[in-house]
Amino acid sequence: GKVMEKPNILMIISHDTGRYLGSYGKKVDTPELNQLAEEGIQFDNYFCSQPQCSPSRASILTGMYGHNHGMLGLGHMGHSIKKDRKTIPSEMNKVGYETHLFGFFHEAIDGELDASKLGYQNVVEVPGNAASKVTDKVEAFLTERSNTDKQTPFYASVGFEETHLPVDHFEPDPIDSVEVPPYLPASEGVKNDIAHFHGSVKELDKAVGRIKKKLEKTGLDKNTILIYTTDHGIPFPRAKGTLFDAGLETALIMKFPEGVSKQGMNKQELLCNVDLMPTLLEIVGAEVPEEVDGYSFLPLIEQKTTYQERDSFFCELTWHDKYHPMRGIRTREYKYIRNFEDGPKVYLPLDIHESLAGQDVRAEYYVPNTQEELYDLKNDPLEQNNLAYEGKYE
Repeated sequence: GKVMEKPNILMIISHDTGRYLGSYGKKVDTPELNQLAEEGIQFDNYFCSQPQCSPSRASILTGMYGHNHGMLGLGHMGHSIKKDRKTIPSEMNKVGYETHLFGFFHEAIDGELDASKLGYQNVVEVPGNAASKVTDKVEAFLTERSNTDKQTPFYASVGFEETHLPVDHFEPDPIDSVEVPPYLPASEGVKNDIAHFHGSVKELDKAVGRIKKKLEKTGLDKNTILIYTTDHGIPFPRAKGTLFDAGLETALIMKFPEGVSKQGMNKQELLCNVDLMPTLLEIVGAEVPEEVDGYSFLPLIEQKTTYQERDSFFCELTWHDKYHPMRGIRTREYKYIRNFEDGPKVYLPLDIHESLAGQDVRAEYYVPNTQEELYDLKNDPLEQNNLAYEGKYE
């Protein structure tokens, strides 16, 4: 079916969660997000273009690759979106939306970490950005919203600190019950970190459930699109901060009001997070800026036969806490990575380097990198076998 005119949009964005959810086949208890996936559309091949926080979030916001929006590293280290770049909220404002930010954001623009400069008209800051505390504010907003006669549609970005490290303060799952990601050793340190990570994922899940219930209770669900996504892969070695799929894979679940789109669909098409901004702008009837790198996938959501899947996307990392420039391209079948500086074979962002899991893999990962990497994703999904130097792949 057709997507409605001027719906509200509420987008929850968590921190470092990858696709670590039950609905994506991970062995973690996420009943609320699973239900959201059952009632909505889950995109199974949605990736970010940059495996670290600010640059990836800036790509979501602008629909552009990092080298085009300009934010090539973290906001608090002086990196920033270029000043004239259009964003989801700036363009929604132009078509009569009221734009809100609750909690976490990490994008600077024109040198300033200032959410109103990004285009948000209303900014609610929450010290620490814990999901439960941010959700308190969101619930209050939704209740107030349902009690006014306001006809103005809203766009709300809801940012949680979960599931960023540290996660030691969360109640862990029993250490022997966890499944270790197949690209990591099943060491004590890795298992311990995964067990605590589960606690953080569950906390995130609870908050999503509260928001979903509040939308239903207020009746706002009848004209609100609820979106859940995250910025990049999980905060574990060989994931966040790398151009392997584990660093680039991200969850995206969209629930439309009843009767608007088919329920419980899983989409396998290759998507990149630069595609979200043009999609949302098309949904609200805003003009998609010519300079964006992404393509609207609204035709995919509406199941139009005219939809053409992208054949590849670019990925990049320049700075996290260190300068480590890499560029890559991923198609359905292959991943090509070019390393522009000598460095470790697998880069570990500082928080991961210091984690127990990070300590367990340093010896293996801190060997010299090669200039080029090529992986056959069909036969080698864990990207362990570099084919770049084999003649037949030249």
